[in-house]
Amino acid sequence: MENIATPASNPATHQRQLPPVQPEGFIFKVVGAAAFAHLLNDLIQAVLPSVYPMLKTSFALSFAQIGWISLVYQVTASLLQPWIGLYTDKHHKPYLLPLGMGVTLLGVGMLAIASSYTMLLIASSLIGVGSSTFHPEASRVARLASGGRFGTAQSTFQVGGNTGSAIGPLLAALIVIPFGQVAIGWFMLAALLAIWVLLKITRWRVRHAHAHLMAAKQHVTAHLSRHQIIRALVVIAILMFAKFVYIAAFTNYFTFYLIERFGLAVQQSQLYLFAFLAAVALGTFAGGPVGDKIGRKAVIWTSFLGVAPFALLLPYANLFWTAALSVVVGLVMSSAFAALVVYAQEAVPGRVGMVSGVMFGLMFGISGIGAAGLGMLADSLGIVWVYGICAYLPLLGIMTALLPDTRPLKQ
Repeated sequence: MENIATPASNPATHQRQLPPVQPEGFIFKVVGAAAFAHLLNDLIQAVLPSVYPMLKTSFALSFAQIGWISLVYQVTASLLQPWIGLYTDKHHKPYLLPLGMGVTLLGVGMLAIASSYTMLLIASSLIGVGSSTFHPEASRVARLASGGRFGTAQSTFQVGGNTGSAIGPLLAALIVIPFGQVAIGWFMLAALLAIWVLLKITRWRVRHAHAHLMAAKQHVTAHLSRHQIIRALVVIAILMFAKFVYIAAFTNYFTFYLIERFGLAVQQSQLYLFAFLAAVALGTFAGGPVGDKIGRKAVIWTSFLGVAPFALLLPYANLFWTAALSVVVGLVMSSAFAALVVYAQEAVPGRVGMVSGVMFGLMFGISGIGAAGLGMLADSLGIVWVYGICAYLPLLGIMTALLPDTRPLKQ
């Protein structure tokens, strides 16, 4: 008898009959959980520098020794991120998120009971390693749950971190400063809560791994040459430098600028700083959804060149207009980060972990180095001079013209 191939026995036919992978859309509970975990992570990270004055007194440390603690933390928190992201791009490690937070938990506990300078250094390094593990992997989860709204997911995730960074010093002042070093142990509760949240996220990720990987492949196809990718990453690095050095001038020295230029009291200057930080948080969130609608490059153009006139006016404004202009600067310029992260992820598809690690590593590294450099300039040339020269940094946004188009190609 003649052999007749049935659809079930024909691989090609069977493959054609498989239903296409349907993305689930924006999964708010997962993106929100990642943002909340980011809040807890960055809250813990912000506690360490907040207790430097207490540690300096308790352990009779020099400023150089405090600097070494900061350096150990920054190296482990910044430089490890791209390598962890690159490794997890090639080797699927979903449970690395809660395990990394476990390392943070160990670091917080050691910091609370440290009895020597060596233990302080080890505790700082453990907290930094936990942060390095968290950012690239949690950013990957936010992207997987975005349903194609990558900018919205990334900005939601980032606002969680901004909120944690703002809350951390306040909680340190309320809990640690009055009760001493051992009270740092209370922040282990935040780490335990974060582990629980990350376990929930990881279980979701494991259950939906295949569907979301296929959906991601359907979304974006690489279409940039090697030369274009290198050019894009160099431009992004320059834009990140301009953005985070200028933001560092505000977050670290805005109160000093207001006190010196307008004679404000410390408490008054803190209110102006809070207004700026609130504008940064709002702008960070707004940049993602806007980028999803009008494109990443449009947001990057607006956030740099759109803010340039206000930045150039600020050093010459009176107190009222200084406050108003600083809010505009914080709102507009902070909108660029989510757009820059998603742009880089689209420029280098298939390397979400590595790209996220590089971007968050650059954010930490540039902010730290920029703050130190601006402090040295302020010591020698004055804080008012520093604000005058930093006002030109947004003009580097003209480099956006060199960014190639990364609008996704649909398969």
